[in-house]
Amino acid sequence: MDSRLDSGVAREWVRRWDRQQERYIADREERFRIIGDVVERVCEGVDAPVVVDLGCGPGSLTTRLRERLAGRVVGVDADRFLLELAHATDSGADYLHADLTAPGWTDGVGGKWDAAVSTTALHWLRPEDLAALYRELAEVIRPGGVLVDGDHLREPQPTLRDLAAHVRDRRAERAGVTGNEEWRRWWESVRADPHLTGLFTTEELSCRHGGYGNGLGPDEHVAMLRSAGFAEAGVVWQYGDDHVLVAVR
Repeated sequence: MDSRLDSGVAREWVRRWDRQQERYIADREERFRIIGDVVERVCEGVDAPVVVDLGCGPGSLTTRLRERLAGRVVGVDADRFLLELAHATDSGADYLHADLTAPGWTDGVGGKWDAAVSTTALHWLRPEDLAALYRELAEVIRPGGVLVDGDHLREPQPTLRDLAAHVRDRRAERAGVTGNEEWRRWWESVRADPHLTGLFTTEELSCRHGGYGNGLGPDEHVAMLRSAGFAEAGVVWQYGDDHVLVAVR
């Protein structure tokens, strides 16, 4: 994949992306570290492990995993603009333009994987699409390999759900991230940048993932993963409604 973007311009937009994401995930870097810890453990002793980042966006998690692992890290996303940001700032990873809901997209990666990871992406998928994705991942992840998903998972009990959201919001206040750029403002600024408007269409500079959240909780994910063929599944880290969920193939 050849990027049309100047690396300096791309780095600035990724920096702004990371800051606006922290507005919603105050412990985002810790979540990344936890995901990396799990993947690192699973890949111990594996020669040239393969790790695939699902819905990688501009490559924030992909890049951090590449810094920790000696192997192949593949970022997958349906958004060409975000993928070009990723490639322009970290050309050492492989990037695949693919829709996670399209049957057979895993063929673009090939082989057996040691781990699939994701962060704040799978909640955009409708339950039936997510169940299909889990079944496809169960086919390509090797025995003993893992899916590691960091995301906002909805507590079904209303009082606990409210308390988890309160914990999340108070943590954001203490971390000083509530004034960070908003998600929609980031996209509006992207569409106004002359460095980008000459390279991408308005459609390419518009978010493809908004408008739907499946609202699934940890128990529902675990049930879907077990049904898909994963041997074990459960939460290994949580702060408020922010979870890291691991499923073992």
